Amino acid sequence: MPALVLLGAQWGDEGKGKATDLLGGSVDYVVRYQGGNNAGHTVVVGDQKYALHLLPSGILSPGCTPVIGNGVVVDPSVLLSELSGLNERGVDTSKLLLSGNAHIITPYNVTVDKVTERFLGKRKIGTTGRGIGPTYADKINRVGIRVQDLYDESILTQKVEAALDVKNQVLTKLYNRRAIAVDQVVEELLGYADKLAPYVADTVLVLNQALEEEKVVLFEGGQGTLLDIDHGTYPFVTSSNPTAGGACTGAGVGPTKISRVIGILKAYTTRVGAGPFPTELFDEDGEALRRIGGERGVTTGRDRRCGWFDAVIARYATRVNGLTDFFLTKLDVLTGWEQIPVCVAYEIDGKRVEELPYSQTDFHHAKPVYEMLPGWSEDISKAKSFSDLPKNAQAYVKALEEMSGAPISAIGVGPGRDETIEINSFL
Repeated sequence: MPALVLLGAQWGDEGKGKATDLLGGSVDYVVRYQGGNNAGHTVVVGDQKYALHLLPSGILSPGCTPVIGNGVVVDPSVLLSELSGLNERGVDTSKLLLSGNAHIITPYNVTVDKVTERFLGKRKIGTTGRGIGPTYADKINRVGIRVQDLYDESILTQKVEAALDVKNQVLTKLYNRRAIAVDQVVEELLGYADKLAPYVADTVLVLNQALEEEKVVLFEGGQGTLLDIDHGTYPFVTSSNPTAGGACTGAGVGPTKISRVIGILKAYTTRVGAGPFPTELFDEDGEALRRIGGERGVTTGRDRRCGWFDAVIARYATRVNGLTDFFLTKLDVLTGWEQIPVCVAYEIDGKRVEELPYSQTDFHHAKPVYEMLPGWSEDISKAKSFSDLPKNAQAYVKALEEMSGAPISAIGVGPGRDETIEINSFL
């Protein structure tokens, strides 16, 4: 049975929550494998809208076991608050599994994130200020706090002391901030232990056993391909690997277990935070995409930068992830344009470039080369099959498929769970 990876093929916010939720009723496990509460998914079920920040989207599917893998960084207060909010709305969260090897976002990680970003001024990255980057830095520097450490006070205290030895020097001498007390941090973290205990598990063992038993496991990435720490628009990236390879390390499964990799593409392009964005619009079209598409970050609340579809980054996502399929979202947002530009290449120093340049300088100076495709005015939100779409909408989808390098197997024509056209089954 398949192990599927589902990830963003642009800069995030492509609608991964809708895609995961669509598959949720057919899979046994949904696994978040990287990121933290800097990623958000919006899922619409009937007349109910759910904004998920840290929890896997599968938490809304009754027959599915949601898993937070070892590659995720976890803010305990955010996790418990999110669980409480869903419980109050009648959602059963008791099946959640939390890796004991996942790293904890501590109060000092959040403090360091915020003061560092302010200190950078005009050079700031555009982080969410939620402590994600500093937590991953602690992980790599081997001074991180893991979920399992909450159950050994002696080890927890030693690790907090080791982390604060340097951080307090930086906070007090560089940023003119107060030192953070070790005892205060330890006390706060220990306060989460009993509340998290029912969820903590050896998720690597659980997932591998599930695959051996031919269960269907869906690995859900946060952010998007172009925000990957290795393969994104560095340094304007996240601190983990949302690309397909991240599923293996972030969940503890071997690459031979992965049978399908699904990329989520928005029918146009958006980005949150700083960094290059060749097709970004600063005119009425950009504002219309933002307004019609409801382009405001689920987690950050910031307006998203909007632009036309970029086939260059779609091809790049296909290549670095080994994509087998695309799920195209928000096609309905483009209804009403007489013509729709699609970026098919870049112009860099007077030369046409059809693949993503590896040079940060070149990408920063890339200008989009557009091909104009005819638009449509018909309402497509009630379409149930590809043939129900207007001819121009069909042509738009086929053009994007050809340019992007992988088949489009599903199309979102509205925000609702049932507003999806399935062309080929993912299972």
